[in-house]
Amino acid sequence: MAKSKGIKNVFTVEDHSIIGGLGSSIAEVLAESGIPCKLLRIGVNDVFPESGAPADLYEKYGLSASKIKERIENALDK
Repeated sequence: MAKSKGIKNVFTVEDHSIIGGLGSSIAEVLAESGIPCKLLRIGVNDVFPESGAPADLYEKYGLSASKIKERIENALDK
């Protein structure tokens, strides 16, 4: 991966555990490449999620479009 200048933030979104997922892989690549930026991994934290309707679960675990948007906006405001 070529180093990219000016990267300040990287966001990953996955509809399962953030542990060992896409965000973890991206974190490894960023660290090994020496790219200094903030990484926000959005996904299910280290919990056993419930079963239910996808829309209800996305809302509960912060994975609905509005919740994702809110988390990204909050991260960019910092």
